Amino acid sequence: MHRVGVLALDGVLPFELGIPARIFGAARDAAGKSLYTVTTCSLDGRPVRAEADYDLTVSHDASLLATVDTVVIPPSHALGPIRAEGRLPDGLRDALAAVRPGTRMVAICTGTYVLAAAGLLEGRPATTHWREADRLQRMFTTARVDPDVLFVDDGDILTSAGVAAGIDLCLHIVRRDHGSRIANEVARSCVVPPWRDGGQAQYIQRPVPDPAGNGTAPTRAWAMERLAAPLTLADLAAHAKVSVRTLTRRFREEVGLSPGQWLTRQRVDLARHLLETTDWPVDLVAHRAGFGTGTSMRQHLHAAIGVSPQAYRRTFRPTRTAA
Repeated sequence: MHRVGVLALDGVLPFELGIPARIFGAARDAAGKSLYTVTTCSLDGRPVRAEADYDLTVSHDASLLATVDTVVIPPSHALGPIRAEGRLPDGLRDALAAVRPGTRMVAICTGTYVLAAAGLLEGRPATTHWREADRLQRMFTTARVDPDVLFVDDGDILTSAGVAAGIDLCLHIVRRDHGSRIANEVARSCVVPPWRDGGQAQYIQRPVPDPAGNGTAPTRAWAMERLAAPLTLADLAAHAKVSVRTLTRRFREEVGLSPGQWLTRQRVDLARHLLETTDWPVDLVAHRAGFGTGTSMRQHLHAAIGVSPQAYRRTFRPTRTAA
């Protein structure tokens, strides 16, 4: 049983505070046994003031953090000296100092400030809400802040962007711990996507699509049914009955990507699904996903997620056991 401790600070955002319990609490093995225990604490065991118009009562103080396997720090709107001066208050510094070496540290949104102020991000990659990324980088110059991703997994330190990206990160942790099947079941139970690719940039200041029926949704749906075919920009433009230039502009407005980038992303997603759910050889997966050759798929998969098809299959597909 993996133990997760969630630290609620004053000003905590209730939605993000509830993410770990909801995601990890839904993870169960084939026999229905819970794979995680999730316990919430405050620094002194007393109620904490939420960012909403109510207080939250907890049953544990921060000594809990010295007993768990994973510590999660949700965001707060009252980080005070942490966000302003980059230093931890005495009580929080002592609580984090008591965490056992090797404990997995997870921060959601502005919770990343806490890890940075504790000195845990020196020379390491991290992310936070895109509005805070520049400030975080200026304050903690040795951290490598990436504002364009939903989450960063750096082994024992994991950080996410804002709000729903905390769901993406927790699902990723379940997938890393227990494989794709269980993570997908958790996502299905919580009615969220099992894997959401892409960065924060595509959600920032994105124009609203033209409602006059000129959008690319029908063409995207048409292409999704033909991913194995050698689709070209001209094919997509012909289906949409527009020029390649107009199609490209509309794709960028609606999905934040060029048609070619979007098509590659859909093929990578399909390849990952097939690697997880079939025993097909890599070349057959590549053909069905529209990459043509195994070499092409390897290149695109490595560019997207940094691993080869074989490594992805080993990591995210549970090994078979004898009947």
